[in-house]
Amino acid sequence: MTEPLSRRNFVKGVGAALAAGAAAPVLAACGSGSSGATATSGGKTTITFASAKFFAKSTIGQMVQLYNSSSKHVEVQYIELPTPSQSTQVHQQLVQSLSARDGSLDVFTGDIIWISEFAGAGWSAPLDSYFNASAKAAYFPGVIDACTYGGALHALPWYLDAGMLYYRKDLLQAAGIAVPTTWDELVTGAQKLLAAGKVSDGFNWQAKQAEVLVCDLVEFIGSNGGSVLAEDGKTVTIADPKAVEAVQFMADTFGKDKVTPRAVLSWDEEPSRMPFTGGQAAFLRNWSYVWSDAQDPTSSKVVDKVGVTTLPSFPGGKSTACLGGYQFGMNAASTKKSAAIDFLTWMSSPATQLRFATQLGLAPSRPSVYDQSALKAANPFMVSLRDVFTGGTPRPKTPKYSQVSLAIQAGVSAALATGNVQSNLSQVQSQIEQILG
Repeated sequence: MTEPLSRRNFVKGVGAALAAGAAAPVLAACGSGSSGATATSGGKTTITFASAKFFAKSTIGQMVQLYNSSSKHVEVQYIELPTPSQSTQVHQQLVQSLSARDGSLDVFTGDIIWISEFAGAGWSAPLDSYFNASAKAAYFPGVIDACTYGGALHALPWYLDAGMLYYRKDLLQAAGIAVPTTWDELVTGAQKLLAAGKVSDGFNWQAKQAEVLVCDLVEFIGSNGGSVLAEDGKTVTIADPKAVEAVQFMADTFGKDKVTPRAVLSWDEEPSRMPFTGGQAAFLRNWSYVWSDAQDPTSSKVVDKVGVTTLPSFPGGKSTACLGGYQFGMNAASTKKSAAIDFLTWMSSPATQLRFATQLGLAPSRPSVYDQSALKAANPFMVSLRDVFTGGTPRPKTPKYSQVSLAIQAGVSAALATGNVQSNLSQVQSQIEQILG
């Protein structure tokens, strides 16, 4: 089975050349020819493509070579950026190139949270004239929402990750506990297993003052029918009753309900994951990479004992999974948009998404790909994620996301640590309103 790429494996193999490249102010294309050339000697239009580095059985570079060998009209020069685990460097290089507005870069991949920033700055080209409503309907609705800013599509979906619930299926079955669909059911099940001495942690998640706290927050609030920002991207709703109720529940997990260690306030992904794969926790909210760790007999005590499902919801709400992943964008300053669209369409096509899934472990953004027998044979776990991605929800969409995120992290962290949920969320609301102007 092709394993999903773990966050630790993203770092593996990154050498000094990439580290040096992260500080370089200019993106340099791999391969022969000038990135500014309009055509190769073979008569093909040459475009440049910059992407963060992904690798497993294949690499992004090999995918580009496959396109080049099949295209009669377009030649792609590939610019390899650092891995997603070095997202600050990836972001820096893209900003430096796109803000120059010189068209030297045509197509790029970027984190899903950068789409509004690039669109708001006028750096990414709107794609609606190339991809109509029917084309958009072929993707998960949540990722199309995430790729849309100001009513226009500014990125074409590539691959996804999202929050999900891992659980000890052996312990639940032995205790007669149903897989929870509501947060109350999760708390009740966790308390039962804790009381029986089966685990030391009932429900692990991430509350460290970091980006992952924003992800968890989006899921808890969204599953209660609330939001951080309204759909207009300007009205701040983080202190509304639905949001307050959800954040109070987050605090209650290590407060009155006592199913989560208070250490959750310092946990990001790995500290929350280790007790679970170590056999000490009943439930875990985390990303897809945990599956491969849980099935590794050299480091996991729960091999073949783990189930995965959608995150629970509050009464009247629906399961919400915060979306992650990289998507495709086109430089607004590109002078070769027709060629760029040809490449971008190929890279996001069902056949290529299947290759990315089976060769690089990147989960498709097209629901139809999950029906492919080749994916079912190569990666049964990935197929099970279809329901998770159906409930995918973007983080707040604003060009000032980085500032908004920092305000959320600080304010929600204070709300959880002090227990003063309403007052701290009201302060966060005021801060975000000031940021948005």
